[in-house]
Amino acid sequence: MDRITIIVPCYNEQEVIEMFYPAVQAEVKKIPNTEFDYIFVNDGSRDSTLEKLRKISAEYNNVAYLSLSRNFGKESAMMAGIDYAEGDAVIIMDADLQHPPERIAEMIKWWRAGYDDVCAKRVDRKGESWLKRTCANIFYAVMKKFSTSYEMQRDVGDFRLLDRRCIEALKLMRENQRFTKGLFTWLGYRKKEIPFEVQPRAAGQTTWNYLALFNLAMKGMTSFTTAPLRLMTLLGLTVSGCALIYMIYILAMALMYGDPVAGFPTLMSVMLFLGGVQLLSLGIIGEYLAQIFHESKRRPIYLVDEMNGKRMIYKSEFVPVERNTEVKNFSGK
Repeated sequence: MDRITIIVPCYNEQEVIEMFYPAVQAEVKKIPNTEFDYIFVNDGSRDSTLEKLRKISAEYNNVAYLSLSRNFGKESAMMAGIDYAEGDAVIIMDADLQHPPERIAEMIKWWRAGYDDVCAKRVDRKGESWLKRTCANIFYAVMKKFSTSYEMQRDVGDFRLLDRRCIEALKLMRENQRFTKGLFTWLGYRKKEIPFEVQPRAAGQTTWNYLALFNLAMKGMTSFTTAPLRLMTLLGLTVSGCALIYMIYILAMALMYGDPVAGFPTLMSVMLFLGGVQLLSLGIIGEYLAQIFHESKRRPIYLVDEMNGKRMIYKSEFVPVERNTEVKNFSGK
């Protein structure tokens, strides 16, 4: 019998967290010859998400939870679930039920047919603003153009099934600045895309905003392509070439017609343009240096504060062990 672990990252999901388990369990219990267990990862929620996870884990014997010491971000929360998953495969889902549980049976069908990575692909982007759709199109176009070793999967997110060998491969990648969508693509292995429609949130409000999406896009581009650096090199060569041609033109005009005084607007425009190019180049270089800065510290991707009612303490690198104290109440004291 196959064992599947469902990983659910949670951040401020108190309105929906108690709806998730019954909704998913109602679908997966229809799938024969398969056992399911759940790992909920509380990513430093500020509401009552953790209290509700404690209640759910006490009520159902196939539910476990991890509570991180603070908000590390969804990418790190997913990695925490992957590290602790023990199933033959894992399925990553959002807690807000925007990922339809009805697609799980099809994922498992293709996994049993030999695919290692069965990922759900959005069939449309209805309900998103024009700005968000445009930014997404630009991001995918840039990644497709400049990622030479592989092509980033378009409109494919975290809702997917991963075979055990994909899980073990992901565990080897301990980079702190994570862009999981790129890592999934980088892994290779046999992939199968299945279509799905994003459902409305069951309750509550999304915690994603344009700044978070921008940061994720920047992390993706600086983690998986050096194209921006090369573009700045080409732009520098182009600007230098134009400046050389203009210098020759000015020298020729001075020799033939004297030395007229250059116009102030022209001079200011050239100075501002060159200053903008220099600042842009320094900014792009700074983004890559920031990635190096963060990775060079070799800090853990996340820290587990509590696991299934037990406080955790780190006595060696990245390996937490249980303390002899249980969580006494919901305040954690």
